[in-house]
Amino acid sequence: MYGDTAVGRKRVAQLREQSGDIRALAARLVSQAEAVPWHGKAADAMRERIKERASHLRTAAAHHETAADSLARHLAEVDTLKEAIDLRSRKATTLVEDARTRASRAGDASAAPDPADAALLAFDPPPPGHRDWLTVELPGL
Repeated sequence: MYGDTAVGRKRVAQLREQSGDIRALAARLVSQAEAVPWHGKAADAMRERIKERASHLRTAAAHHETAADSLARHLAEVDTLKEAIDLRSRKATTLVEDARTRASRAGDASAAPDPADAALLAFDPPPPGHRDWLTVELPGL
């Protein structure tokens, strides 16, 4: 099976939490700079510099959010594909088992099986959970 999406979802939560922490840090830095009882051109320059740095921090926080959103979308797609793989493999297994049942009931080895059943009986499945399940072509699948 591809990818443990539970681990990825934990990372999404971490990225969102880090984004919030970075935004809080930016706000705290600006607040602390404004609270400094220092006046004059140098103080104003320092406060302006802190505001610029806080803006960079907010940009970094936004990047964290973007990364979290992208990872969340990717994980949703992975889950969708894993479900499709599972569904197709279960359906193919059922089709093959039904073909084997029909073949064993026919019992006569000299009679040629139905072409669809012949394809099912000859089917060599991909490994469990493998992406090749998405392109398997079988009668009834």
